[in-house]
Amino acid sequence: MDTFAALAHGMAVAVQPMNLLYALIGVFLGTAVGVLPGIGPALTVALLLPVTYKLDPGGSLIMFAGIYYGGMYGGSTTAILINTPGESASMATALEGNKMAKAGRGGPALATSAIGSFVAGTIATIGLAFLAPWLVDFAVRFGPEDYFALMCVAFVTVSATFGDSPIRGLTSLFIGLTLGLVGIDKLTGQARLAFGVPELLDGVEVTTLAVGLFAVGEALYVASRRHHSEEKLEPVRGSLWMTKEDWKRSWKPWLRGTMFGFPIGALPAGGAEIPTFLSYSTEKRLTKHPEEFGKGAIEGVAGPEAANNASAAGTLVPLLTLGLPTSATAAMMLAGFQQYGLNPGPLLFAERPDLVWGLIASLFIANMMLLVLNLPLVGLWVRLLAIPQPWLYAGILVFATMGTIAAKPSVVELSMLAGFGVLGFLMRRFDFPIAPVVVGLILGPIAESQLRRALAISLGDPMTLLQSPISATLLGIALIALLAPFVLKGLGRFKANED
Repeated sequence: MDTFAALAHGMAVAVQPMNLLYALIGVFLGTAVGVLPGIGPALTVALLLPVTYKLDPGGSLIMFAGIYYGGMYGGSTTAILINTPGESASMATALEGNKMAKAGRGGPALATSAIGSFVAGTIATIGLAFLAPWLVDFAVRFGPEDYFALMCVAFVTVSATFGDSPIRGLTSLFIGLTLGLVGIDKLTGQARLAFGVPELLDGVEVTTLAVGLFAVGEALYVASRRHHSEEKLEPVRGSLWMTKEDWKRSWKPWLRGTMFGFPIGALPAGGAEIPTFLSYSTEKRLTKHPEEFGKGAIEGVAGPEAANNASAAGTLVPLLTLGLPTSATAAMMLAGFQQYGLNPGPLLFAERPDLVWGLIASLFIANMMLLVLNLPLVGLWVRLLAIPQPWLYAGILVFATMGTIAAKPSVVELSMLAGFGVLGFLMRRFDFPIAPVVVGLILGPIAESQLRRALAISLGDPMTLLQSPISATLLGIALIALLAPFVLKGLGRFKANED
């Protein structure tokens, strides 16, 4: 009953005119950037962090959540119409969606994508509302050693699951952890890695790092790729609406996709790619029309799109209750919380219930807005694809620079933005994941302070980390997650040699 009361209170916050405006801006921007290949919700939130520096925290976070949901919706448009997923989570949608568009059924493909996203997003948001308080009650019992162990799980799972190589993921993480050491040590008051630069005594700004790595780095990377394959845009022919047969073949994949997306998205090593491909392979096995798979089966669009959007709500469960980001966009949203001096976790539910429940309630509204926006505005989203890339990325560079200057006018800050941009370009060029750097910078100082607190309480005894059952279990999970990719790789090589 408490959850219903909290949700009702959150809805009262979410329907305030300014918050509705923030939600509308968020879902519109999210869909627009989801449609543009290469510009995902993580990049958009990163760009907007410095711009929203002095805005209302609740409204800004509602806007960021709208961008996240909208980006998941928008990615399917390019996946279906030009076979180029706007988000990696839309790769499974492209398999059947583009075949449907080529067969003149782009309208029903876009419709089942939008309606499936709405159904999955709504069910998953209900799951978030009821699961979050239970997880908060559990997390309140955590001691400092348990929090440190939880951070270790986050570090290992994020670095091991982002990108193809765990070594590269861990390298990215250690870059972020090193940047987290910059500034004045809160315990001793000593300057660390500041090199005599006064602006570095406050530490590296998360917004500068995020904008540099995501926005500037992406712009430099796109500029470096001279040869682009020609993208053929499939026109949307015929009716946008679905036939009775399409509805009949779509509703079960929507529900199954939601069942895959929400729980996997809520896991520390979840993300949206795994449930979308699981959903696709499940629909391929269960379909009554196996001959259509590979030629444009509507189930292959409905299931993955539902899983995609359900995972977005699942990602917010560990973010809001434990402060753990499980995707690049969640890492950016965590940076948004910290920008306003807020730390997601169990205490946030007690200290700022209006903000947390307003954010959760706004997701229902954002879902409704997305359904109303997406189908009528398909023509507009298609026209966005005609924007020349040089104009697009030049605009992003200008926006990134102006936003950084507005948040912290300093030559040092602009130099750092340029430096992080070059770092982001090199990381993309050599296939190093970027999200672990941001996670390392945000969570590194928190992990350090929790470890110091645990050691201070135990008078310096490191065995205190293994004496708590929660801490010992979490450290065991972290160790298994760290070793598993290497063991699996070794087994794969052994099997290949045997063959």
